[in-house]
Amino acid sequence: MTLMNPKIKKRLYDIVFKSETKEGKAFDIILIFVILANSLLVMAESVEGISATYGMGIKVFEWIFVIVFTFEYIFRVFLAHKKSTYIVSFFGIIDLLAILPAFFALVFPSIRFLVVIRIFRLLRIFSILKMGRYMDESKRLMTALKASKPKITVFLFTIFFIVMMVGAMMYIIEGPGNGFKNIPESMYWAIVTVSTVGYGDISPQTPLGKLISSLLMIVAYGIIAVPTGIISQEIIQTSKSKIKTKKCSYCHAMAHTKEDQFCAKCGRALST
Repeated sequence: MTLMNPKIKKRLYDIVFKSETKEGKAFDIILIFVILANSLLVMAESVEGISATYGMGIKVFEWIFVIVFTFEYIFRVFLAHKKSTYIVSFFGIIDLLAILPAFFALVFPSIRFLVVIRIFRLLRIFSILKMGRYMDESKRLMTALKASKPKITVFLFTIFFIVMMVGAMMYIIEGPGNGFKNIPESMYWAIVTVSTVGYGDISPQTPLGKLISSLLMIVAYGIIAVPTGIISQEIIQTSKSKIKTKKCSYCHAMAHTKEDQFCAKCGRALST
């Protein structure tokens, strides 16, 4: 004897797990608004003034959200065709992690703010807005990033050595009296300078220190452009590799796009 009519269960499955139907899309949109509201509530609780004034009300609403998300997770497991498949799936793990911190917080209060992991459930918006067509572009970007890994690694090591050397120099030149208390502190200043953030909490006071600082800032503008150029080049190469080419039946040249009508090498018409 089944706990639920198969037709009703299938209907509920389509609503909960799919967004093709009107009811399914409405369910997902409501769920997203609930997740957003809960995330904003958690962030508000971290503000001391708000927590002191509305702390009790926030906790009540948080547990209401926990109960809702718990029942939703149990309901998803119940409706899933293969329960184990859903439980170990990406969204299944995210759904579980969305509720566990709240219960663990009863024993370990310090981890209560980990409930913001629920915001990862907003990834479901990809299915609602039919954004799956952008997955090919994201894969292309990931391919470009992987291809750039050796160059980016060398670049990061170069930056590390520059920061370490300049940090050591500034510690020697400026010293603790001007805020460069130690080499790690001086390296922090170098990182901030190279990234062009410039917090201003530490600044050189000696003429030589200012000169080195000026040179480092000028170099920083060139440094920022390096990873952008590397990744952009790989994206272009990846894009070119995805373009279908035409082969000339006479000279067998391959450097043609699908829009080309004539061979770039021999000038003869390309076969369609």
